[in-house]
This record gives sequence, C-alpha cells and structure tokens, in this order.
Amino acid sequence: MATDRVPAGKRDCISLREKIAELQKDIHDGIDVVGKKMTLCQLYAKQNAQRPKVRKNTETGRKYLMDILKKDKLGVRSIDSIKPSDAKEWAIRMSENGYAYQTINNYKRSLKASFYIAIQDDCVRKNPFDFQLKAVLDDDTVPKTVLTEEQEEKLLAFAKADKTYSKNYDEILILLKTGLRISEFGGLTLPDLDFENRLVNIDHQLLRDTEIGYYIETPKTKSGERQVPMVEEAYQAFKRVLANRKNDKRVEIDGYSDFLFLNRKNYPKVASDYNGMMKGLVKKYNKYNEDKLPHITPHSLRHTFCTNYANAGMNPKALQYIMGHANIAMTLNYYAHATFDSAMAEMKRLNKEKQQERLVA
Repeated sequence: MATDRVPAGKRDCISLREKIAELQKDIHDGIDVVGKKMTLCQLYAKQNAQRPKVRKNTETGRKYLMDILKKDKLGVRSIDSIKPSDAKEWAIRMSENGYAYQTINNYKRSLKASFYIAIQDDCVRKNPFDFQLKAVLDDDTVPKTVLTEEQEEKLLAFAKADKTYSKNYDEILILLKTGLRISEFGGLTLPDLDFENRLVNIDHQLLRDTEIGYYIETPKTKSGERQVPMVEEAYQAFKRVLANRKNDKRVEIDGYSDFLFLNRKNYPKVASDYNGMMKGLVKKYNKYNEDKLPHITPHSLRHTFCTNYANAGMNPKALQYIMGHANIAMTLNYYAHATFDSAMAEMKRLNKEKQQERLVA
C-alpha cells in the first residue's frame, strides 16, 4: 500500500508491494518489462536504425539531436519514467540554451515518433511528447520576408550600380524570377539550361557538408524534379552569365560539371556564400539609404517570387509545380501573404467580370 512506512535510513520510494502490483499490471497489459527500461537515447537510436538510408542532411540532424540528448539529463532516463511534464521541461531547457522554437518543435516531433515505436512495441502506454509546443513556449519564429515591389526594385537597382555587388546582379535577378531553392540554383550546370524552349531543368541540388565537402543530392521529393520557365528577364540574365564565364578549369562533383556560378577558387557557390553576399548587400544599402531594407536571404527571394505570382492570380496547381512543392497546402500558404491592395484588386476584377456577364446575358 502507498501508506506502507519506509524504514529509518532508507530512501523514500515506492514500496515493494507497489512494485509487485506495478509488475503484475505490466504483465497483464503485455508491457515489455525489459524494453521499458531502455533510455531515451537508446530509443532514439532504435528509431533511427529502422530507417538507415537517409539523406546526408537528415543524418546530420539525427547526430545533432543525439548529441543534445546525451548531454541532457533526459537522455539517460528510462522511457517508462518520462512523463509529459519531463518532456515539457526539456523543451524549456532547450529554449533557455538558445535553440529556436522551430528547431525545438522539429526535435520534439522526432522524439514523439520514437515513443510511438515504443508504444507499438508495448514498452510504454503513453507518449510524453504528445503535446502542443505552443502551450509551453512562445513561438518566436521570425515571419518570412517577402519583398514589396518597391523593395525589389531598389534592391536590384542598388546591386546593379554598386561596384562590389554588380557582379551578383544577375544571380539575384535569376533567383527573383525563377523562385529556385538556393541548393537547386547552386547546382545548375550548362546542360540544365534549355534556351530554345526557355526553361530550366531541375533534377538535382548541390550541398556542402563540413565533413565530406561538396556533394550532389536528388530533390527531396518527386515534385522537386521539374522544368521552370524562363521569363524574359531570367532568359537575358542567364545569357549574360554565360557570356561572362571564364574558361577556367571546371571542377566535377559526383559526375556533374560545368557549374554556372563559381567562387574565386572556381568551386560552385552554395547557400552560405549567398547568405553572406545578401547580408553584406543589405547592410551596405541600409548604410546609404534612409528607407531600410529588411533582413534578406536567398530564401526570401524564393518567397517573394511565389507571393508575387500568388497575388497575380496564378492557378495554385501551376504555381505548386513551378515551386516544386510536394503539398498544395505549402503553396496555398503564399496566397495568405496577399496584401490589402491585391485583395481589393481581386474583388474589383471579379465584380467587373460579373457585370460583363450580366451585360452579355
């Protein structure tokens, strides 16, 4: 019974009678009394072992989370001892250690999936990570930056005229006019450009890892493989890029060569190169202009592209294809970025169409 007295000098814990009752209940419910004593680290490793063939960046993400768990007191706890309050306290510790809300939420989702395996294997009955993170932490995620038409024009004009950043003008313009992911953009090679049909073939991306260096990866989903149309501005920008190419030694990465955008060492540029370039460009613009530009990344240019076409009324399925989104919901989120002006213009357009239909009738 819970009222059984603990002998003097002994630790205050559940009584032997309670332990026997708990064991009997576990046996009755079919709980794996050995499996439930594995640690959280062991459970997470077990989950990862069931899906060993993953992308390099997924493998890196798994390693990061495992390192976090090994350093945190929750990692060595047996999974049957972890309660929802323990999981929530872990999330709070993560936030206090400087991890962003979205990062914590992604890690929580991985641990939640791990516990589902434990439930299926009859190691535990409940999932302590099955809670809404927003009930514990404030979502401090910075909203996606979408440039206004005026900001877009000022960014391009400044880059084109600046002595330092004029060499990046065509790169920025192409990103704004194609909506490519920066890994897709960096991986572009000469054969990917079809000037006759004015399209860009996307079937791979270029990434760089601190351990293995450069490597080629296929798109994350089948939707990532697509053909992106070249509008006139993108067409002319690509032409200028090719005209300005130097006949330097071409590097080969996983069978791919003739990369379009190279750094000073003749290696293809990757996300970190463009993040640094955009940061420097915006900083310099803001230094000499009163109308400041927001924080801009290469992904901001992709968001801007998608939002512009959403506001222009492009068919969502067509925009989904161009963006390479696996789910239409991802594309529809950009329609939520519509401004009051675009909403008003759309209402006027629809009303005008109705009036014309009545006149015809």
